[in-house]
Amino acid sequence: MADDTPPPPAPGGPAEASGAPIPLLDIVDELRDSYLTYAQSVIVSRALPDVRDGLKPSQRRILVAMNDLGLGPTAATSKCAGIIGETMKRYHPHGDASIYDALVRLAQDWVLRYRLIHGQGNFGSIAGLPPAAHRYTEAKLSPVAAELLDDLDHETVDFVDNYDGKYREPLVLPARFPNLLVNGADGIAVGMATHIPPHNLREVCAALVRLIEDPDTTLGDLIQLVPGPDFPTGGIVMGRQGIVDAYARGRGKITLRARVDIVEEGKGKSPSILIREVPFQVSRIKLQEVIAELVKEERIAGISGVRDESSARTGEPVRIVIELKRGADPHLVLNQLYQFSPLQDTVSIILLAIVDGRPQLLTLKEMMQKFLDHRVQVIRRRTEYLLREAKRRGHVLEGQLIAIADIDEVIRICRTSPNRSEAKLRLQQMEVPAALMERAIGAEAFGGLQRELGAQAVYRMTELQAEAVVRLQLGQLAALESEEILKEYTHLREQIRGFETLLGDDANVRKVIRDDLEHIGSRFGDARKTEISGDAADVSMEDLIEDEQVVVSVSHQGFVKRMPVGEYRVQHRGGKGVQGGLRDDDFVEHFFTAATKDYLLCFTDKGQLYWLKVWQVPQAARTSPGRSIANVLSLKPEEKLSGIVAVREFVEGAFLLTATRKGLVKKSKLTDYSRPRAGGIIGMGLDDDDKLIGVGLTKAGDEVVLSSRNGMAIRFSEANIRATGRGTYGVKGINLVGDDELVGMTVADPDGFLLTVCELGYGKRTPFGANTADAADGDDDAGPEPTETEPEEGTETEGGEDRSSMRYRRQRRGGKGLRDVKVTAKNGKVVGVSSVRDGDEVILITVGGMVTRCKVDTIRLVGRNTQGVRVMNLNEGDKLATLAKVAPETVEPAGTAVEPA
Repeated sequence: MADDTPPPPAPGGPAEASGAPIPLLDIVDELRDSYLTYAQSVIVSRALPDVRDGLKPSQRRILVAMNDLGLGPTAATSKCAGIIGETMKRYHPHGDASIYDALVRLAQDWVLRYRLIHGQGNFGSIAGLPPAAHRYTEAKLSPVAAELLDDLDHETVDFVDNYDGKYREPLVLPARFPNLLVNGADGIAVGMATHIPPHNLREVCAALVRLIEDPDTTLGDLIQLVPGPDFPTGGIVMGRQGIVDAYARGRGKITLRARVDIVEEGKGKSPSILIREVPFQVSRIKLQEVIAELVKEERIAGISGVRDESSARTGEPVRIVIELKRGADPHLVLNQLYQFSPLQDTVSIILLAIVDGRPQLLTLKEMMQKFLDHRVQVIRRRTEYLLREAKRRGHVLEGQLIAIADIDEVIRICRTSPNRSEAKLRLQQMEVPAALMERAIGAEAFGGLQRELGAQAVYRMTELQAEAVVRLQLGQLAALESEEILKEYTHLREQIRGFETLLGDDANVRKVIRDDLEHIGSRFGDARKTEISGDAADVSMEDLIEDEQVVVSVSHQGFVKRMPVGEYRVQHRGGKGVQGGLRDDDFVEHFFTAATKDYLLCFTDKGQLYWLKVWQVPQAARTSPGRSIANVLSLKPEEKLSGIVAVREFVEGAFLLTATRKGLVKKSKLTDYSRPRAGGIIGMGLDDDDKLIGVGLTKAGDEVVLSSRNGMAIRFSEANIRATGRGTYGVKGINLVGDDELVGMTVADPDGFLLTVCELGYGKRTPFGANTADAADGDDDAGPEPTETEPEEGTETEGGEDRSSMRYRRQRRGGKGLRDVKVTAKNGKVVGVSSVRDGDEVILITVGGMVTRCKVDTIRLVGRNTQGVRVMNLNEGDKLATLAKVAPETVEPAGTAVEPA
């Protein structure tokens, strides 16, 4: 068991000498009490500003010391070393370094909205350079700081002893303007912090005037006058919600952006980004260092250099030019800078200040009301002080008037008295008749004096009056003139009545405060520097993605990836292509081009629809198999992608046309598919034995071509299909014969061609032809059946085939269609179709994963009832799987090598 008995004191120690036992203290209680004392000292005496004058103790003491030294706005500047010494000697014995740091901040116009100290010399810069040593710099109070100290000598605030009791210092300054809101404050105390942003003086004064006139003014009315912070470095506040939250609850967050312009350098030159204002408390040098690091780490591409052209002499303290590489998107680079660099900063607003000696979280209106309450007390105390002084002086003047009435007797008493005390006593005993007073100062003046003092037969001096008279020299007594004294006395009486009137009604006090605020707002106010934008500043991942054409591929086993189109260079017809990077037992089923910011409407063979953006598809190298589609879409185990449509916008008047393996088609409004759920929605109703094979976008006037595996095709107007809802079943689009099934659907282009590709590497290009009248019922033409003797590869139609075989005439929905391509053992079954024009390019993919890219112009123009020409040489046992058309803007110059990029 532990022995709690304290050890005996050391021999000869104080406890032994006094005989008193050593007291026991609980260490937990002692630590708690000591820490609370320390925390309270930090909160009240160091870190947090007072709500009344907006100053921390160190800042207040510096200003008071400079005022003591006579360093007003009209005085000459004085060495900062002397100011620091005076501050440390009288009020703030905490080291010269901390005092100088606080003094420097009060003189920096990029830190304070309205600086309180006018500095002479190097006080640092917005670039982040440090100030010179205090022995080199000089300072004095700025004009606006004088407004904080005005009336300090009129007993407007309480004074306390300084740290050693030799001097007295004010607990708060009179503060004619709300410095806490105007210049803001930052501070970290124990367990709490404050971050009050600066505001525009003119706006704050206008809001205070409004609050004086109508104490019931709502927060919404105040925000109309004070729309938000006004930082000395400018910038743009994105969004208003954070401002409203801070003003209403005392806490909020705002997003502050630098002011940036995108400068077009001229034709053939890359644009540049010009930074003209940086966010508050962000230095130019730090900003450039961060941007350079981002470029070095390749987190931001497209920047070729950063150039600092800032110069305070030219009136541009911030001018940073970011040079971009040729072809770089300036808006994309700017969004990346907003996301990763201090070009955009999140500013916390915490309206915490000392109120009645305790920290308190305030709203905007409460902060303003606390300042007005302080000003009311200052005006009242100043008026009471001036009233006392005026009455005291008036009382002295009354004694001088009594002395003038019998000046000879007063002089005799002063000359014959042995000392001043005796003279003062005899003056108090002297009696001046009313008649003598009237004759000496005049009947009118005497009447006014009687109204002030009351009618009396004789007049006597009080002790105070006698003291004032005996202190006058004999010559001054002889030179006393009643007219000057009466004039001063009358003026004092008017002042006294004015002071009494002012104190008699709070409305008069509020009027004085309002006049002061209007005067200060007009004298020191200026235009707003910070813009308040109603747009939110959220930079999404999509804003950081360059909008460019990419290739998206989906394999049979469900692996998806996107790649730059440049991965597949232009090749000539008949090339073998390049390896696409698939697994041995996998092959590509869907392959198309789209922009990274397009929407992808992903339809499964079960008729379900899933929605995502192209940039959300994982990017991978050409030789990579990609990632599982399960990591991108929430597909059910039995589902498989069968159609993907890239959509830029969900516009009215556009339709989605879906087709099934059994030849059914359905048309629905594109807007019906704009808001799918994460788990997918029904895109088309299907029978259990049917599957969705294709999806396309159509509009009014379009015509659709359906192609079957056995080489049949039918063309009809999309108007033949009535628009229905998402979940409805389709109607018959083509009448399939035998084991035939639908393999493709495309929108007819009257000026284009239908490109048909067969599984053994053959393809053909046939013009759609202009629209013709609908065929009569039962006029469906299956075309001539293949004969035993096949035409030569690529046979032209001009000599041996009817001209009608060079076009696809329009029929009615539900017919058998026309012969599109001869399906033989040489070319194989149809695997895909596409609508193309001259100059277009297509990408062909085999089951084995080989990929080739070629221009459609190299594929010979032939008729419908032909086998086509060879478009790709296949490896033994390999077959074509699908094709995709490359967007025109991605076409590269002709003659590009056939090797992979």
